[in-house]
Amino acid sequence: MDTTLQDPLVGQLLDGRYRVDARIAVGGMATVYRALDTRLDRVLALKVMHPALAADGSFVERFIREAKSVARLAHPNVVQVFDQGTDGSYVYLAMEYVAGCTLRDVLRERGALQPRAALDILEPVLAALGAAHRAGFVHRDMKPENVLIGDDGRVKVADFGLVRAVDTVTNTTGAVLGTVSYLAPEQIEHGTADARVDVYACGIVLYEMLTGDKPHSGDSPAQVFYQHLHADVPPPSAAVPGLAYQLDELVTSATARNPAVRPHDAVALLGQVLEARAGLSAEQLDAVPPQALATGHHNAEDRTSVIPRSLSVPRPLPVNEPAEYADAAVLNPTSRFERTSQFASEPGPPSRRAPGGSRRGMLAIVTALLLVLGVGAGVWYINSGQFTKVPAVLAVTEAEAKDRLADAGLDTGQVEHAYSDTVERGTVISSDPDVGAKIRDNDSVNLTISDGPETVKVPDLQGSTLAKAKAALEDGGLAAGLVTREFSDDVPNGSVIGTDPEAGTERHAGSAIAITVSKGSPVEVADVTGASVEDATAELEEAGLKVKIASAQVNSEFDKGLVAEQSPGAGNEAAEGDTVTLTISKGPEMIEVPDVVGDSVDDAKQTLEDAGFQVDEDRGLLNLFGNTVKSQSVDGGDTAPKGSTITIEID
Repeated sequence: MDTTLQDPLVGQLLDGRYRVDARIAVGGMATVYRALDTRLDRVLALKVMHPALAADGSFVERFIREAKSVARLAHPNVVQVFDQGTDGSYVYLAMEYVAGCTLRDVLRERGALQPRAALDILEPVLAALGAAHRAGFVHRDMKPENVLIGDDGRVKVADFGLVRAVDTVTNTTGAVLGTVSYLAPEQIEHGTADARVDVYACGIVLYEMLTGDKPHSGDSPAQVFYQHLHADVPPPSAAVPGLAYQLDELVTSATARNPAVRPHDAVALLGQVLEARAGLSAEQLDAVPPQALATGHHNAEDRTSVIPRSLSVPRPLPVNEPAEYADAAVLNPTSRFERTSQFASEPGPPSRRAPGGSRRGMLAIVTALLLVLGVGAGVWYINSGQFTKVPAVLAVTEAEAKDRLADAGLDTGQVEHAYSDTVERGTVISSDPDVGAKIRDNDSVNLTISDGPETVKVPDLQGSTLAKAKAALEDGGLAAGLVTREFSDDVPNGSVIGTDPEAGTERHAGSAIAITVSKGSPVEVADVTGASVEDATAELEEAGLKVKIASAQVNSEFDKGLVAEQSPGAGNEAAEGDTVTLTISKGPEMIEVPDVVGDSVDDAKQTLEDAGFQVDEDRGLLNLFGNTVKSQSVDGGDTAPKGSTITIEID
């Protein structure tokens, strides 16, 4: 069942600009939709806070803080925020739309990944977090669900909704934020967080990618909390024998329970990851996890088949590196790793370490900084000789991509075409092998070229039932949007009058189409108040309407058992088959009549009217100028129907 059809926002235009086309995901604080920016004709993601939370100032403040924080992180591996605003009860963020899947989806489908694929994912994640840490922010909620893998292979970090300033001491006041499996011990025990909690979470994510399981488990969050506080994360080779000791070192270093001995931020951990990768052989990087061998989720000819497309991001054009980063990397290369340098010298036989370790360490540090700065957001391979890397060909024209391949000594293989909502028509969506992959000289690279957004024509649905109309839209690559109902003398009740946009209009595949359904010819509702239930029911049913009797009865001017009220009221228009609700009278309300004999006429009338009666004066022919009440039609102290008329005789 497509639950987006019941979502009131789907098919609507939010803030006069963003057309909501489909619901993507629902979280505890917000719902994410795919939408179209009608001003820029750009597909994007809208994150809309749940209306019930929008009334809470602290939630709104936290939501807006996400927009301001992420907007400052102009990095290719961070999901960008374009806009923030409100529309009535809706508070929203307009963000970059990433078509693809999450790391959680990959792990759920594939289980453990090959080390090469795991590092290919981890490096751009650390580059994104490193940029955040250097900008003064910590994510605090790193987990596979927040790692997006685009269809083009790009890796992006999402959901900075829990970010805080790094130099701000934060306290959850008992409500621990984040997902329990990835929380650092200091978050659990003290409720505080700095950049090292992201380092810890990335270590847990790396363990999960290498083994297919989380390191700590339990029947309750409390049991997981206890293990985070009192048990070290085991080396991944304990679960997957044969994994290289360098991978064990990375996990153990990042997940140290004492934050003082962890890499102090994502940049430092990224340097360690790159240095570890440089010391691994191709066989160690491409080791197939045992469960992949058992299930057949591996391919000896495709080292990255465990994940969709490439998980390496092509390098943008070089930029000038800020002097303070360059100086820190070149003049004092060990300062960022002094807390963990002793760890690197203990395990593993010396014969397994690559020669020239200091030079490789220097290169790893500089590479990590370049990745954080966005100069190189993909994987750096240190190799030479008969291998070359696939050059950056994404988002360039087919002709330019072929020229770049030729310049790199590579041939252009098959050229395929595919629709894309995000990649400009005529430019490259993806390559196979992926950008940055090492292949032999003179090998071929296949290209996929964008045909732009896929468009389909809105079908003619007039006269169809609503169910058939929805099915026709789905079959045509569209979705049913807002359904409204109108009277029509020409189209039978329940059949489609038309659509918005109208039939024949071209729209992007997946767009929501509003449907107008006929309520048939209008039926004027007769006035049946004061009639018996039997007579009222017969008259209404004869007009094609249904009748419902309200459970509660009311006092009214009508006698007990007669119709006192009806909804809709007399004279309103209803559709054939609509229901009219009848409320039955309990008879008039009896109230006590005040004694006004001897009062002046004005005082008597005021007293009786205040009590709920109408007043009639009887002066006779001889008392035209009298002003005293001689008698009243209902004696004072007796009861009479509320609203009835009391006649006063004037003397």
